[in-house]
Order: sequence, then structure tokens, then C-alpha cells
Amino acid sequence: MRTGESDENMKEKEEKMGARDEMEVRLQSSGHGGGGGCVHISLEEVKSFYRFSQSCQRLHNDIMQQESDRLFAADIDPDLRKRFAFLSGGRAENGSPIIVFPEFPAFGELQEEEFHNVLTYLTSVPSVTASGVGFILVIDRRQDRWTAVKGTLLRIAGSFPVHLQLVLVLRPSTLFQRTLSDIFFKFNRDEFKMKVPVVMLSSVTELHAYIDRTQLPQELGGTQDYCHDTWISHRTAIEAFALMVKTTAQTLQSFGTELAETELPNDAQATSNLLATHTEKKGQMKVREDLCVALGQGGRLLESINEPLQREPDYKMNQDELDNLATVQRLLGQLDETETAFDDFWERHQTKLEQCLQLRHFEYYFREVRAQLDVVSERVEAFSEVGISPAHAEHILRELNSQEEKACDVLDWALSLAAEGDGLIESAHYAEDSILPKCSELRAVCDEVTSFLKTKKVLLLRAMELHHCLEKASRWCEEGIYLLASQPVDRCQSQDGAEAALQELEKYLDTAAQHQITDLKAIWRDYDSILNPELREQVEKVFQKQVSMQEMFEKRRVSLKKLAAKQTRPVQPVAPRPEAIIKFPMSPPGEYHILRHMSHWSSLSDSTFPLLIVEVQVQNDGSRHGSLSEEEENLAVLRRHVMNELLETERAYVEELLCVLQGYAAEMDNPAMAHLLPSALLNRKDVLFGNMPEIYQFHKRTFLRELETYTDVPELVGRCFLERMGDLQIYEKYCQNKPRSESLWRQCSDCAFFQECQRKLEHKLGLDSYLLKPVQRITKYQLILKELLKYSKGCEGSEDLQEALSSILGILKAVNDSMHLIAITGYEGSLTELGRLLMQGSFNVWTEHKKGHAKVKDLARFKPMQRHLFLHEKALLFCKRREENGEGYEKAPFKHFLNMSAVGITESAKGDNKKFEIWCNSREEVFIVQAATPEIKTSWLNEIRKVLTGQLKACREKKSTWLVLLFFTCLFLPLSPFRNCQKSVKKGEEKKTDAVNSDPNSPSSPKHKGWNKASFSMDVPEVQDGYSSAEDPMNSDPEDEGGRKLAVGDRFTVVADYEKEKGGPQDLSVKSGDMVQLIKEGGDGQWFVRNLGSNKDGWVAAANLLTLITEFKSSQSLCSSEGSVTGNLSTSSSCSETYTSFSDIKP
Repeated sequence: MRTGESDENMKEKEEKMGARDEMEVRLQSSGHGGGGGCVHISLEEVKSFYRFSQSCQRLHNDIMQQESDRLFAADIDPDLRKRFAFLSGGRAENGSPIIVFPEFPAFGELQEEEFHNVLTYLTSVPSVTASGVGFILVIDRRQDRWTAVKGTLLRIAGSFPVHLQLVLVLRPSTLFQRTLSDIFFKFNRDEFKMKVPVVMLSSVTELHAYIDRTQLPQELGGTQDYCHDTWISHRTAIEAFALMVKTTAQTLQSFGTELAETELPNDAQATSNLLATHTEKKGQMKVREDLCVALGQGGRLLESINEPLQREPDYKMNQDELDNLATVQRLLGQLDETETAFDDFWERHQTKLEQCLQLRHFEYYFREVRAQLDVVSERVEAFSEVGISPAHAEHILRELNSQEEKACDVLDWALSLAAEGDGLIESAHYAEDSILPKCSELRAVCDEVTSFLKTKKVLLLRAMELHHCLEKASRWCEEGIYLLASQPVDRCQSQDGAEAALQELEKYLDTAAQHQITDLKAIWRDYDSILNPELREQVEKVFQKQVSMQEMFEKRRVSLKKLAAKQTRPVQPVAPRPEAIIKFPMSPPGEYHILRHMSHWSSLSDSTFPLLIVEVQVQNDGSRHGSLSEEEENLAVLRRHVMNELLETERAYVEELLCVLQGYAAEMDNPAMAHLLPSALLNRKDVLFGNMPEIYQFHKRTFLRELETYTDVPELVGRCFLERMGDLQIYEKYCQNKPRSESLWRQCSDCAFFQECQRKLEHKLGLDSYLLKPVQRITKYQLILKELLKYSKGCEGSEDLQEALSSILGILKAVNDSMHLIAITGYEGSLTELGRLLMQGSFNVWTEHKKGHAKVKDLARFKPMQRHLFLHEKALLFCKRREENGEGYEKAPFKHFLNMSAVGITESAKGDNKKFEIWCNSREEVFIVQAATPEIKTSWLNEIRKVLTGQLKACREKKSTWLVLLFFTCLFLPLSPFRNCQKSVKKGEEKKTDAVNSDPNSPSSPKHKGWNKASFSMDVPEVQDGYSSAEDPMNSDPEDEGGRKLAVGDRFTVVADYEKEKGGPQDLSVKSGDMVQLIKEGGDGQWFVRNLGSNKDGWVAAANLLTLITEFKSSQSLCSSEGSVTGNLSTSSSCSETYTSFSDIKP
């Protein structure tokens, strides 16, 4: 068995290897806690692993040689048991091992492989040192012949695997064979080709001369008690034990190498999994059990080797037995060392993984805390203002205190994490270079935030101090002005009253030092840290107000001193004459009263009189306008109150949006919360929150800041709304998404994710309440604007407030309409092609269809259909309202489509003031629509009328002559007789005709007095109930209705200027507003026309005439002017009122 290296050499190599490995590992290490896919191994761990690997290697070297053809006793056990050669354990004086070839008659029959394997194995058993000296062979052939001796020597010479030192042969003992041996050996010595001496011995006694008897077995005259079977069993057991130890060492070394080469993960979960995996692998290896078995087997083997000593204490072991004993003891010792080295390495590896896990947790929480600190820093740094009033500064201070309370938790967390990092460093953590900078960074940011909060609070307190000082000074000025205005004039008429007023002024002036800003430079110096341009301007305004008020006080004081001065010259009382009483025709009663008592002031000097007159007039003006100023001040206070409410709620709204976005939306992307997120919410953040981030950014960065600029002038805040009206359209997108958001919320409202977020935010209400905030906010604006408008009547910005209110209401209407539009389903076209949505609402609808001369109602006669109508610029849609619980909002399946260019209306139906008719195709299809209230009906009729007249105007502007002709031809059908109304219509026509004919030269009036009903108006609509659809004149059949064209005697109002052509001397020129009458029809499409205003006649082409006229004095009239958006259609009060459509006109 080969021995290992010395301990000194091993230690030296270990130190060199450890230093080299440490250098290599440091070169690979990133210096950030083992991240980046590198293995971070400390010097101690390198040494531990090296000691462990070297222990395993020594075991391997001690167990077997490096040759790959190593033989084991178990492999050649049958050959060994033939006992044709054996190691007795003896040694020569020089330490050479002795191999004995005993008497073996069948030696010549041995197979070459058997012979070679036995010799190879026997020569591998002694140590390397002993084998290097060379082997001594003792060949016993005393009972054989020379041929046997010769054959043995030849085999040995050809097959002995290692170095031979000496060959001793006990030649045959018979005389003849001995003689032959001597003769043949002398002549055939060179045939054996041996480089070592071969000694022929005649007896054992001669053998003892070469080898001591104690080193020879008993059969060769020695004293050794050699048992071949025992030797084989010992060798087999030792080699089996060595193989077990080798396998155990290889397993440990392989596992140790795997542990040492493992890359440390970059996240806590993977590190935890790796630690669990390695621990599980270690448990599955059963290292402890294998080591215990190996140690047990080695112990039993030692007992077997020491058995002779146990039987006979004086027994002396031979060298082979001693070598076996030493080998087993060495293996057991190295096995124990390997176990200790592995345990030490495993403990260090486990510690490294645990420290890595601690580091990953530390890094994760560091990132979390750092992100929170960034948020806190951003929020705190946003407090850059010092306020524009005490209330504003106090509000900012409250918000800052609130943010400080929220920041305290984050700061405590950060400091706690830094302390935890210090603990890791103190516990000799391998990533000290990574942990220490992070701890320093956390403490630095905490100190920075804390310092900023303290500094900002100090600045805000200073700002509040300055604001209170300015407010006190401003209030003192206002009270002083009020004092001047409130001093009664009657008191100043006497010397005592003037003195009392003077004392009152001086007493008030004595309080100036307590309230006034005395030193402006001191203000600049003391409050330099908070003075921004706005605050400087405010200070200067207050200071200038003080100066102005002091000047007023000084003037009043000088006047009162003159009035209170004692008179030294006597004054003779003279009764004033009546004419001495000065009267001004336009003097107010107060002034007249004062001038009436001028006789009491006759003692005043001339220089005092004019001043007193002026002063009294000022005092009287103040009393006259006192009540008005007080009312204005009250309104100003109310406006400021509303403005403060707007700003406070706006700030709270911005904070709530930020809270939702950070506490819920951002957490949906947080990996730590991913396990709580239900699958229904994955990639659905945009559905749940809509465009809330866009709304927050607009209010935070733009709208809130602009609103704050109107703090002192709340009546002008309407301008801010008007300027940002386009940006406020973002609420339409949010509201359109709201049904989808609510549906998603209902699906996931009970999930653990929302509950955990709500717990962290400490909210009493769920997320759904906060998702409703934008909807509530956009509706809140119109209420605030209404309040401001109520208190701003006659103010500068009242018109802007009114316009802003109308715009906000328009946005709300657009939002409401868009919410209804998204409910439409089943419409195959594009809703955007139908133009702008004008109105929408729910109605009861009946339908009628005309087949031939009969009218047929659909389905049940008295059962209406519930329909939701959508009026667009180009079409009218009929839909059915239906609740869809699955999607969370109503659906409106599309049912019918009407093109507005093919629509006509009848404004009353069935005697019901809530019904009207919508029809098309000459009333072949009629929809009787019933509104909820008459007001709703009126608004719909106005809007439809606006669309129809707009189409007419567009047609006229395009100069579509033939279409206008057809329109008037169809519209101006004669009324069929209806019951008793025919006479009234005719009478009305006669009256109108007479009224026009009586004064042919009178200009036409836009309001024709001959009509017995006012025309319709969009602003104040007037709806009259008429006959049902069966009685409508437009319902009569074409056979009964004679078409009517332009006729002689018809009169029209011109709506456009027309200049006669240069080549036509008989042509007539007319202007807008002229009344013309058709005299006769000429050839080639010409009409002879008389201008009733100028009494001039002339020819006008029919095509030109039709573009110039819009009205004629007959049974019906359509009134339209270029300056009006809508036309006005009027009929007799007893007849239905009807609009027709372009599609119903047939040429």
C-alpha cells in the first residue's frame, strides 16, 4: 500500500492553494454580495474546501495505486489460494520483501495469466519504499527435478513485473538431481537472462545464511506462523474497506465540489430554494450512515489483524501484518479527518447560503424602502410654496405635517433596515462591501428628508408669521378706513365733537406700532428665506396701503384740529337770510341737509370752509354707499369661502388619486404582491383604472396650480375653467370605461389583493369608492361654479363664470350621451358617420304603416314599444333598452334607422300634448312618439326642427334650385277641408290678403300680423295640440291633393339681393326684405314681377326667383331669414303643424 505525503508538505500546499484560490475568487467576485452570476467564496471557505478535498485525495492515494490495471485479492482469489507463491511477510536485512515459491508439483501446468496475475498482485502489496529496494525470491524445489527448477527460473525471468534483488533456489535434494543441477546451471546460466544473482542452495541451513529465520515461514526452517488463508482474508477485507472508504470519499468530494461551484442566485426565493435543495441532497446522500458503516468495518478489521496479539501477547507481527495494521489505522484516521473536513465545509457552505438569503432579503427591502423614500422625497419636495395667505400657509403646514406622519413610518423602516445591515456586518457577513454603502445611503436619505421637513416647517412657520403680520396690518388699515367712514358728521359740527373725533383718531393711531409694518428693510432682511416675487409684491401692497391710510388719517386729523381750535375773536350772531341757504338742484338729501346748517359754522375762517365742505361731502358719500359696500364685502367673503372650498377639495382630490395609483395600481406590478393577484386582474390594470393616471397628472401639474393663482380673485376663476375646458374632456374617456371597470371590480372585489392594499392604506372604504371620485369631481365643478356665479353678479368675471358653467354642463351632457352611445349594439355602420349626437332619451313608440289607402298599426293597437332614441345630425336611431348584468351596464340593441334627410314631423298627435309624430316616405311609415313630459317633447321638436331647417339652409346655400322648387311645391299643398276648420282657414287667408292689399307700398314685416298664431322659436317654443295623424293635411292621398305651383297673384318676401343683368333693360332689381307680387308668367321661364315697395315692374327668371323668395301670402308659410338658424313654420291654430322632409318631395 502506497503512503501519502507528509503533513508539512500538505500544509504548505494548502496555504499556497488557499491564497491562490482566494485571489481567483476575488477577481471573479462583483463586490455586490455575490450577484452577477459569480461565486463569492471567502478565504476561510476556500481553505475549508481545500482541506476537505485534500483529505479525500489522500484517502484515494492511500487506498490504491494510480495504475489503471490495479488487481484486488477478491478478483484473483482462486489463483491466490493455489499457493504456488505467497508473501510471508518477511524482510531481508536491507528491507527487501520476500516472496516464497513453495513446493508445487503442478507449477508447470499453471496458466501464464494465473502466474502473471499472482506475481503482479504480490508485488503491489508492499509499500513503494520496500518495492523500490527489490524483491528476494525463495524457490523451494527440494522435492523436484532439475527440469522443474529450470522451468521455474525461466518463467520468473520472463514474467516478474518488478525489480529483483536476489533469487535463492533450494535445489533438488537427491544426489543425482543435485549433480545435474550443478552441471546444467553452470552451462545454462546465460539462458535464464537474469540480471540478478541466482544462488543455488543445497539446504535450509544455507538459506538461513541469507535470510534470518524469523523472516521465514516454518516450512523453510523459520519461525513465522504464516497462514495463507488468513492472509487472503485480511487482504480481501482491507481492500473492501479501502474501496468503501474510497467510494465515500469520492461521493463527499463530488458533492463538495458541486456545493463550492454553485452560483449564488440574485433573488431571495431562488436562494431559499437552493438552500433547501442542498440540504435535501445532503440528507439523501446518507453520508452519516455510510461513514458509520465504514468506521465499523474498519474497527472489525483492526480486531481481526490484532487477533494474534489478543491470543498471545508475546506474538510478534511480521512486516506485512504491521503494514496492514498501519494502513487500516491510517484509513480510519483519514476517514475521520474527511468527515470532520466535510462537516466544516458544509457548515461554512450552509452559512454562506444563509448569509446570501439574508443579503437578498436585505437588498429586496432596501429597494422597497428606497422606492418609498423616493416617493416621500418627491412629495416633500413638492412643498415648495409658502402660501399666499395665512389660511393657505396653514393648509400647507397641515399637509406637510400629514406627510411627515406618513413619512415617519418609512423613515423608521429605513433606519431599522440600516440597523439590520449593521447586524449583518457585525456577524462577519461576506458581503460587507455591498451592505455598508446601502446602510450609509439609507441613513443619508433619512437625514436629508428629516432635515428638509424641519427646514420646511420652519419656513412655513416664518411664512405664517409674515402672513399674520400682513393680515394684521391689512385689517388695521381696513378698520381705520372704516373708522374714518363711520365718524358722524353731526359730531364734527361742534368743537367738542371735533375734539372727540380727533381724540378717537389719535387713539387709533396710537395702536399703529402694534399692527403696522414699520420697517420694510427689516422685512426683507428677516424673511429673505421665504420671500418669493408674489410675497414681495403682497408685502409692498400692504405697506403702500398703510402709507395711503396714514395720509388719509393725517388729512382728517388736520381738518379736525382746525375745527377743534378755540376761537379768539368775537362773533356777532346774524340770522341768515333765506337766500343764504345754498341749494343745488342735483344735490343729494344728505348734502342739502348739511348746507342748510351753514349758519352754525359762520365762525370758521375762510380757509377752513372749503376743506370742511369737501370733508363733509366725503363723509356723506361714505354713509350713502355704506350699505352697498357692506353687501359687496359680504359677497366677496362668500366668494372667498367658495374658492377656499374649491382649492381644498381639489388638493384632497389630487391626494386621493395619488393614493389610489400608488396603493393599488402600482401594487399590481409589485412582484411581492403577485401571489395575491387573481388571474382575472392580470394585464387588466387599464380596464380597472381607466385613464386615472392621465387625470392625476393634469390636476397635479396643471389645473391645481392654475386654480391657486385665482385665490385672491375668485370671481375670475371662470377663465381658468375656460382655458382648460379641452383638457377636462379626458373625463369622457374615464366615464366611458367606468362600466367595464365596475364589472371587473365586482368579479374581484373580495380577493386578498384588494384587502391587503386597503389594509396597508388604512382606508375604511374599498377601492370602488375611490374609483368613483373622478365622476363625482367633474359633477362637483358645476355646483361650485353655480355658487360662485350666484355671488358674482355684476362682477368683472361673471360672464366667464356663466360660460364656464355652460361648458361644464356641456361636458357632463357629452359624457352622459357617450355613456349611452357605448350601449348601442347591433348597429353595423359607424356611429361617427352619423354626425354629432344631439339628443337621446327613452320614449313610448307606436308605429303605423300605410298600405294603399289603409293605415295599419303594428302589433297591439294600445301597447307601446319602449324605445331609446338617439338623434344625430344625419340620422335618428331607435334602440331597445335592456339590462345586461354580465357586463355591468345597460345594452341598447339597435332596432331601426331613419335618415334625417328623409324625415318629417307632426308636432301634435292624438290630442296628447306629450306625443308627436316622426314620419318618412310621404307618411308611409309613421312613428308616434310619446315623451315623459311636454317639456321633453318640446326640446326634441326644437332640435329636430333645427336639423331640418339646417338642411334647407344648406340646400339654399348650395343653390340647388330644382331641389328647392320641389321642396316648396310639396310643402305648399292646399289644405284639405277638415270638419269645421276650413272656414276659419279661408277667413284667415282673406284677412291676410286684405291686410296686404290695403297698403301695397308698406314694407313687409318679419312678423306678419295677419297670422293668428306666433311662429315657433327655439328659445321659447310654443306647442299647440292639433288633430291626429289621420286628420293631418299631409296624410291625404296624392289623388286628393292637387299640386300647386307658382301662380299669378302670389306674394313673396325677398331674402337675397338681386341685381338686374346689364343686357336686360326690363329686368327688375330687388333687395332683401322687399315684398314682390307675381303679375304674369311669360315665355322661356320668365315671370313679370312687381316690387310692392318701389312699385317697379320687371322680368325675373323663374330659376332666380325661386332662390330669392321664401314666403308667400297664402294658406301656409315657411319663414326663414339669413340671420336665423331655424325656419319658422306657422299654420292656423286649428290645424296640425307639420315639417316635411326632402325625401318626401317628388318632382
